[in-house]
Amino acid sequence: MAGDVSNGWVRFDASGTARRRLFCLPFAGGGPATYRLWPRSLPADVEVIAVQLPGRDPSSRLRPPDSIGELVESTVETVGAVDRIDPLPFALFGHSMGALIAYEVALRLEGRDPDDGHRGDESAARGPRQLFVSGRRPPDEPHRGAPIHGLDDEPFLDAMQETYGGVPAVVRNEPDLLALFLPALRADIRALETYEPVADRRVRCPVHVYGGSDDQHPRPSQLPGWQRVAEHEISIRVFDGDHFYLTTDSRQSLTADLAGKLADVAVEQAR
Repeated sequence: MAGDVSNGWVRFDASGTARRRLFCLPFAGGGPATYRLWPRSLPADVEVIAVQLPGRDPSSRLRPPDSIGELVESTVETVGAVDRIDPLPFALFGHSMGALIAYEVALRLEGRDPDDGHRGDESAARGPRQLFVSGRRPPDEPHRGAPIHGLDDEPFLDAMQETYGGVPAVVRNEPDLLALFLPALRADIRALETYEPVADRRVRCPVHVYGGSDDQHPRPSQLPGWQRVAEHEISIRVFDGDHFYLTTDSRQSLTADLAGKLADVAVEQAR
């Protein structure tokens, strides 16, 4: 159940007293609802904060930012705002596009991005204790294939369905709903397709990598490549399912694995 809804995030309360926090980043076209049931399967002291990217709420009149840089900047502000109000040790989780954003946010919060002028910026937030990435190829691998974000509506939706299988029929078959959904989805896909990988940027915190056994974007064989952007040895777990395995029966296995990994996140109060 959402205990707090704000511009930029939705808080899904821990079932007990919150001592740790998991920030969750959405996939392209996704939103906070993906994570609403997760507290039921996580330790009682883990609070889930689902990040709402700007312009992705159907009621919003904001232009959906269409670059990873803008989405990272917004997410850093969200994490910092929550952390200043109620500081707790935290981890980051992101699926697909959310994994890429989470990686970039981790770099920023660890002060490891040499190009953005934020090195050592204590006002943003403390660094994450762990980074969980799911359903995304390593961030140092460039986008392959022709871009689709500029296609007309039907070819764009066909390409999305062929690549990810992630456009619900109820959305595609309802013109008014589709009109609300498409601008944000296009912006997300443009952000992914125009992202420019930079080599040799490694996250300091532990990195855990997840994927679906039948996912083709990325294939399970691509997941070990995340080791190239991590300072410590990564862990990898593959679950039954396709790109959206985390919305199927495999969700319980995923959250069980997360619960075990989160046990390593210290519960002492933040400094």
